Amino acid sequence: MRPAAARPGEAAGTAAPPGHDAYRTRIEGLLLGLAAGDAAGWPAARHRAARMPEWTRRLTRELDTFAEQNATTTLPVPIALNQPPEPLRLGPSDDAEWAAFTAETVLASAAERFDGLDPGRRVRSAVDLAWNALAAKIAAAEARAPEVEAAVPPLRARISVRAGLGNLATGLRPPATGHDNPHYFDDAACVRAAVLAVVHPGDPRMAAELAEFDARYTQDGDGVHGARAMAAAVAAALGGARVDAAVDAALAELPEATEIGRNARHALALARHAEDAFSLVPLLEHQIVDHVYSYGIAAAETVPVALALVTAARGRMGGALPAAACLSRVADSAPALAGALTGVLGGARAVPATWRDACRTLAGCALPRLAGTDLLELAGRLARVIRPPDAPPEAPHAPPSTAPPSTAAAAPAAPATAATGGGPGRSAGR
Repeated sequence: MRPAAARPGEAAGTAAPPGHDAYRTRIEGLLLGLAAGDAAGWPAARHRAARMPEWTRRLTRELDTFAEQNATTTLPVPIALNQPPEPLRLGPSDDAEWAAFTAETVLASAAERFDGLDPGRRVRSAVDLAWNALAAKIAAAEARAPEVEAAVPPLRARISVRAGLGNLATGLRPPATGHDNPHYFDDAACVRAAVLAVVHPGDPRMAAELAEFDARYTQDGDGVHGARAMAAAVAAALGGARVDAAVDAALAELPEATEIGRNARHALALARHAEDAFSLVPLLEHQIVDHVYSYGIAAAETVPVALALVTAARGRMGGALPAAACLSRVADSAPALAGALTGVLGGARAVPATWRDACRTLAGCALPRLAGTDLLELAGRLARVIRPPDAPPEAPHAPPSTAPPSTAAAAPAAPATAATGGGPGRSAGR
């Protein structure tokens, strides 16, 4: 890895292992940065519109059809009309909520039911219980419906996650749940991986292994590689690594012979010659982003884009995150991934107060039970449960904002049996 010396304008950081206060502020930066990036992407408004009455979304679709049929360039946006507009205001959406789901799973691993297991096995068991609990809820909703197509799902999720949960409900286990999956390649596991990295601060390889265990429930191939890369980068940054070292840790998890590996190396070569993150946007748009497939959520695109923009911005959130949002094709994930890594590199102070206030509370648009969850409070709980190696006792901590936190949702309920072994091996990947 490169030396940890800072470059002019680089995000603050230290090569020494962080104390508990530094660790906590980096976790706050992780969750708030991820949420800010999630909110900055244009898809967030559509995700948050799920909190509006269905007829408002139907009307938007009808207006879109009208624009297409009448060749008008006035395009509709999510609307409130006579309904309260709060869900449509700037704020985090699905990525932040699935990140919080993962954070609660990590917290659940501290429960007494996992006593006697080593830390790695505790988290893996909690991950297995959380996924199986979700699968059981979906199966129960389908059982109550007169037919499967009429079932009302208790959550909103990516295609890969819905397919993985369906596979679990039919009795499949990882890695088959991620391998036999139409969207095995997407980046749904990458935001979860960024949070799982808090379990192994300063240890990119162990963080990558844990991220793969979780990713195998919903992904395969580049979807798994991307999760390993994000976990490695965040773990390195949590341990005090600077931008280049954190990105190198991610690159070490991306095999050169894969699409994600080739894209990442090319994107980073472009980034190291770019004037800044904004000047890099057209190059990434033309040389990395694919405009062929129906959805812009391939890990082979979003992870390289995020790593490249963080590199070009020298770890500064104000450079990387807005640039990622400019890439509309990958704006559902790339800004969140860039925000997560720059948030760790710069700590909670890297997130402007206005964005912190707008993004600290979840709306429940993907996981309704998480509505009202306060990300700063959640970060504090994570920092208390997962202490970095050789950290001194926790000092009194003043939260960055005086707004009262909401009570976070309870940890996911456990099914009848827990996981009994380690994670599925990488050999199952495509």
